This record gives sequence, structure tokens and C-alpha cells, in this order.
Amino acid sequence: MTDIAKPVARPVNPAFSSGPTAKRPGWSVEALKDAAVGRSHRAKIGKAKLKLAIDLTREILKVPEDYRIGILPASDTGAVEAALWSLLGARGVDLLAWESFGEGWVTDVVKQLKLEDARVIKAPYGELPDLAQVDTKTRDVVLAWNGTTSGVRVPNADWIADDREGLIINDATSAAFAQPLEWKKFDVVTFSWQKVLGGEGAHGILILSPRAVERLETYKPAWPLPKIFRLTKGGKLIEGIFVGETINTPSLLATEDYIDGLQWAKSVGGLDGLIARANANAKVLHDWVARTPWVANLAKDEATRSNTSVCLSIVDPDVVARGTEAVAAVAKGIVALLDKEGAAYDIGAYRDAPPGLRIWAGATVEASDLEALTAWLDWAFATEKAKLSA
Repeated sequence: MTDIAKPVARPVNPAFSSGPTAKRPGWSVEALKDAAVGRSHRAKIGKAKLKLAIDLTREILKVPEDYRIGILPASDTGAVEAALWSLLGARGVDLLAWESFGEGWVTDVVKQLKLEDARVIKAPYGELPDLAQVDTKTRDVVLAWNGTTSGVRVPNADWIADDREGLIINDATSAAFAQPLEWKKFDVVTFSWQKVLGGEGAHGILILSPRAVERLETYKPAWPLPKIFRLTKGGKLIEGIFVGETINTPSLLATEDYIDGLQWAKSVGGLDGLIARANANAKVLHDWVARTPWVANLAKDEATRSNTSVCLSIVDPDVVARGTEAVAAVAKGIVALLDKEGAAYDIGAYRDAPPGLRIWAGATVEASDLEALTAWLDWAFATEKAKLSA
């Protein structure tokens, strides 16, 4: 048994998954009442909905007018894959990896595309690679800006050359709408609807700079491209993709949900308001970690700690002394116990990450719910630790 009393107040919304994330505050299915269900995405109403989603994305993220924004299939993965298969191979590429998704892009480039001039720059979970090693001047660069499964993000874009010759391909799926994106530093940015705005899965956003478009129109990869990756026809960009004429059939129900999230974002102050909410949420967790001896941030450097996917390690000496299996057992026990209590859902570490917890702190989460969660975490840890000695 534990001497920590079981909390009384539960989070109003215990959804702390890192994707799909919590719906916006006040969301209900009524938000989807104007969805163009049963209609063709090629009909006037379908095209208008998709174009509205693109236009609101540009407005809220402050995307430059000369950057294209397209909706692609297969979530953020589809958007990243389309960029990798369509753009890489024209010059050498530096691949950054410090968690599972970055590792996934390394696998695709090295083992699937089999690029010979590919340098892999790695760091273990909790750390960031040495950015000084990256050649942003002459080579292409691929990275995940916010490591969703490690809680480590790139703190700024100062290290990226303004006069670069290559392309910067930025998987920003857990950063978009929560962290500043310095657009002049990026040539490709991708994300999915189910992250910071709490949208439904299956769709990805691909944003291209003029330099990326030039590459697409002047370079032809040596390998065949599947239909869902084809962004050009006859050596020219397929402009329709970037005004809502999608490659394959999109869900207009999911599109309506994304539009609702974008409209809500406007109501809370746009990008600045979303970033402020995420920062305030992350602060609740980071402050709790600072005063709690049994837990620590997986991200070692405070400057690189994510304000969305907060990843935590169990560092209690008694538990750690029992070995990795004990740490994993306590972590899994906490996750299962809080799920059973209805206090927190889906807060386990990613399957490839070190054992621990992963709690989403993006803008659709309420700080008051995270405050309530911390008491449940303390209680659950004490309960699970007690089981080790039982």
C-alpha cells in the first residue's frame, strides 16, 4: 500500500495521447454538421472545403504566399515520403536522427532509395545531434524538428544557411502550430492533422518553397514513383494539388474537423495563442518534474525540451536499482492504472523509446487537466513502486 492518498479530482479530459491528440476544448460532433459528406471532393463544395483548409493553414501558420500548401494521403508519413522520393538524389544528403521517426527516414533513404552519398548524423534518445556537423550549405538535409518519441526538439534554425544550395526537408508534425517555424530556413515542411490541432488521422500537409518547386521541375529521380508520390506531370508541378485537387480521395468529414480546429485556433489568438497554450501546458509538467524526485525529463538539455510531446523517465533510485525490467514494469503499471481510473489515457512511452511516460501538452490540452494529472501520476507511481516490495 502507499501513504499517498488517491486523488479525488480527475482531469476533465483525460486524453493525453500524442496522436491523435485531444480534441479542442468544447469540441462535439456538432462541429461536423456542415461537412460535405456524401459529396464528391471534385464537386464545387468539396473543392471549396479543401481550399478553405489550405487557406486557413497558410493564415494561421503565417506561410509565405510563394510557398505551396498541398493535402496528401497517408498522414505526415505520406507527405514526408512524397518529398523524399520526389526530391532526393540530386545531391548529397545529411540525415538527422535522434528518435524513431528520424530513424525511419534514415531507413527509407539508405535502404530503400539506396542513396550512396547519404551521411547519417545520430544522437541517442534524450539528446540532439551535433548540428555543427550538418552541411546545410551544399547538401540536402532531412530531419524531424520535434522528436515526438523522445521529447527533444531543435531549439532554433540559426544553424541553417540562408544561402544554401540544397533543400531542408523538415518533418514538423509535432511542431507545427506549437513552435515557431522560420520559413526562410525550410524548403519542405510536413505535418499531419492529428497532432497539435487534434484532428483526425489519414491526411498530411506538404508545404513547398519556390526552391523545392524548382527542384521538382528540373530533377527526375532515377527510381519509379508511385502515383500517390507524383507531384509533377510533364516536368511541371501539378498545381491542382495545392489548391485542393488532391491526389486521391480525401475524407471531407476529416477535412471539416481540421477546418474546425483551424477556426478554433483563430479564436485563441492564432499561432501566437497556440504557442502560448502549449508553452503553458509544458511548463506545468516541467515544473512538476523539477519538484518530483522519482521522474526526470528524457530530454537532457532544457533548451531542447519539447512543449508538445513531453517524454519522461523513471529515475527513482530504488526502482532503477532493480533494473530495466522493473523500470518498464512500473511505467506500464502507471499507464494501466491511470487508464483504469479514467485519469489519463495513452501516456505510455513509444514502443521503440526507453521505458517511461509520454504526455501530450499541445494547445488543445487544458493546463488545469495537466495540473490534475500530476497528482494522479504521483499516486500511481507510489502504488506501483509498492508492488515491487510486496
